[in-house]
Amino acid sequence: MKKVFVSGCYDMLHSGHVAFFEEAAALGDLYVGIGSDKTINELKARKTINNDQERLYMVKALKTVKDAWINQGSGIIDFLEEIKQLKPDIFFVNTDGHSSIKEELCKKLGIEYVVSKRVPHGNLPSRSTTALREECRIPYRIDLAGGWLDQPNVSELYSGPVLTICIEPDYEFNDRSGMSTSSRKKAIELWQVDIPSGDKEKLAKTLFCFENPPGTKYVSGSQDALGVTIPGLNRFYYTGNFWPSEIETVLDSTILDWLEQHLWLVPLYPRHEDYDVLSNTNINLENVKKLSEAATNCWQAIKNKDNKAFGQAMTESFKAQISMYPNMISNDILEIIDTYKDKVDGWKISGAGGGGYLIFVSEKNVNNTIQIRIRRS
Repeated sequence: MKKVFVSGCYDMLHSGHVAFFEEAAALGDLYVGIGSDKTINELKARKTINNDQERLYMVKALKTVKDAWINQGSGIIDFLEEIKQLKPDIFFVNTDGHSSIKEELCKKLGIEYVVSKRVPHGNLPSRSTTALREECRIPYRIDLAGGWLDQPNVSELYSGPVLTICIEPDYEFNDRSGMSTSSRKKAIELWQVDIPSGDKEKLAKTLFCFENPPGTKYVSGSQDALGVTIPGLNRFYYTGNFWPSEIETVLDSTILDWLEQHLWLVPLYPRHEDYDVLSNTNINLENVKKLSEAATNCWQAIKNKDNKAFGQAMTESFKAQISMYPNMISNDILEIIDTYKDKVDGWKISGAGGGGYLIFVSEKNVNNTIQIRIRRS
């Protein structure tokens, strides 16, 4: 029998986990590496419902599992030493567990890498730990173009828009991944389970002030608080202040459906805690103007549902960001982008960079990626 390896959290064990294990076990003897409590807390910025010893007990009790253990490492490759010792024939993941780093590791170690779609067993409902936890329904946000213009030292040189979409929490996106996780945590402190009803701009101002009390050394851009709080596709226009002078929101379902069908996310890794995007910056009029113009072109392309123009403008916005903040990108991420360039129409990384998610624009399906849902109301 071939040896098949899977790795994950497996908190609140449910039918989706069992179906995943059954699919993997159909390929050979199944071995399971389980993320430790410490690792899950580092990646997700939350505690597990069941501790690692309890999770290990339940996973080992399943008849499809040959053996299981607690991974001794940390991060998304917390199983490195274990996989070298096991020497599996197959590493089996689902789409939201896929990452280019795991795929590259398998190439180096000569292990077959298999990515499966999340498919429920028989007539059972689709399950995920995130949905079962019902911890909260507070959204994440993705900035599509113009990011950094919400900082006054940038937009005072040349005004321009930041484009964001408000994302349903169908996945538990990694902490420090550029999905506005820090603002989302503050929103959870304020509102616990969801964004309250009422004037969303006023709520966003409340969140922004709560996250940036007097004396804050580095003020988070307001696009984070706004992007988490206001549903749909948003255009925030900045003219040298922390708060935008204009806010335009699109809730047209045809445009939001179109966006959902053309955006594809590839997990990378959380950015390191000591990551400093503000060093070695090159903020000048020329670079800021390029960023503003690219974001404006991106907005028009989305409204026209022009995929080629959308992808090109998003990429130009990303290039302008990198020219201003070189630490946003690393050589290993550039190498991953290179493997996709000829297959997609545009790309960027989530948030300020240093890790997180690659975001691609493509009319065609991009293998082994996550698709998002935009919050509508």
